[in-house]
Amino acid sequence: MHRGLHYMASGTTGQGDLKRAILELLRSDWEFRRAVAAELGLLEILERLAKIEERMARIEERLLKVEERIEEHTRAIRALQEQVRSLQEQVKVLQEQVKALQEQMVKLQEQVLEHSKAIRALQEQVAKLEERIEEHSRVIRGLQEELRRFGDRLAALGSRWGLYAEEAVRESLRRFLHEYFGVAQVGKWEYFDREGVVFGYPTLIEVDVVVKDDTHYLVEVKSSVSVADVKVFNEKCKLYQKVVKPPKTKKIIVTCYADDRAREAAKALDVEIITR
Repeated sequence: MHRGLHYMASGTTGQGDLKRAILELLRSDWEFRRAVAAELGLLEILERLAKIEERMARIEERLLKVEERIEEHTRAIRALQEQVRSLQEQVKVLQEQVKALQEQMVKLQEQVLEHSKAIRALQEQVAKLEERIEEHSRVIRGLQEELRRFGDRLAALGSRWGLYAEEAVRESLRRFLHEYFGVAQVGKWEYFDREGVVFGYPTLIEVDVVVKDDTHYLVEVKSSVSVADVKVFNEKCKLYQKVVKPPKTKKIIVTCYADDRAREAAKALDVEIITR
């Protein structure tokens, strides 16, 4: 085949035929094409190109992955930017709130200062009032002492007056009994209560007694009557009934005044109250 080529190259016309023959062989003969490529160093170039293509393919894959990661990062960055904007808005709101709180704090401090002044003024007033109260307490203690002494004097005077009043009532009773019972004398029953039936301890018991027919009228004379007086008189009458054992008894209290509770007690204990 090389001799044919050499032969064909002997003339100008043959060069054109040679080119056509070589091109035909390159198109139709794979081994010839490979041999020519090897002679020209194209095979190594093709292999290197193939390797480069493989590397480019891997690089493209890596680039795709990088692009995907970049896209993810972009989305994350956008989300972070949104969060940052939201945080900035929150910070702005907080700053406004802090400013409002600071203003309130200033107002509160002013109010506290005013209240402190008012408290100091009130404390001064309280101190003055305490001094006045102490002074009034001394005056009140003095008045209480005077009232106590006056009460003692009044009690002594009242005791005397009570005796005088009861004596006057007793004199009135004599006239009343004379008119009411038709008798001139009122007897007095005296008995020493050793068992303390009436007062709870041994003492002398006295009861005015009027006897008419078979009825014993037990009479108590008081200038004024209380519930306690009615109860004590009733106990005296019970003791009289126990000791004397009369056929019939009637309990009477003669007084100038008896309050409502005393009258209720007398009604419950079957004691007649006569006011004169």
